[in-house]
Amino acid sequence: MRWIVFDFGEVISQKNPARPLMAERLGVSSERFESVYWDRDAYDRGGSDADYWGRIGASLGLSLTDAEVREMTAMDNAGWLDEPVAETVALLEDLSALGVPLALLSNAPSTFARLAEKVPWAKHFRHLVFSGDLGYAKPDAAIWKHVESVVGSSDLVFYDDRLSNVEGALVAGWDARLWTSAAAARVELRTEFGELSA
Repeated sequence: MRWIVFDFGEVISQKNPARPLMAERLGVSSERFESVYWDRDAYDRGGSDADYWGRIGASLGLSLTDAEVREMTAMDNAGWLDEPVAETVALLEDLSALGVPLALLSNAPSTFARLAEKVPWAKHFRHLVFSGDLGYAKPDAAIWKHVESVVGSSDLVFYDDRLSNVEGALVAGWDARLWTSAAAARVELRTEFGELSA
């Protein structure tokens, strides 16, 4: 049976609803916070919490203490994890119940990864791969090879909400598809897994 690999951010998760609260905690406008928050590439490639929040603080003219770094990291992780998209979780549950092998591939820091491994939906995945543990990230060629070695297959369906990641996976030979919604994915997958309910 083919493996299905899912992205996390804005596939299983919402687009971090804690962002306004984090901006408020730092005493800046949401617009200013947004302008620096999404510069996460180094963080996703193994950078530390202190380095990431230190860069954010410096960009906003702030100097964050170690305690504040821990607080902001906790708020950030909770925002991503606390309210997963119910329709996606239901799809994962249904696929898992059918015995479809599932893997997660997320560009995410290691601190987040250790928390994500413990949430209820994680049990549906046979493997969870996080870029922060590897030092490289989607769409780097190395990450597709790593996942293939972990799952022991190159016959993979992959869902991601970022076109650049989909294109990278296509180059690697994966059956990569742009994520739009759980409902749309369910319709697509029903052609391969006929027992998948509406």
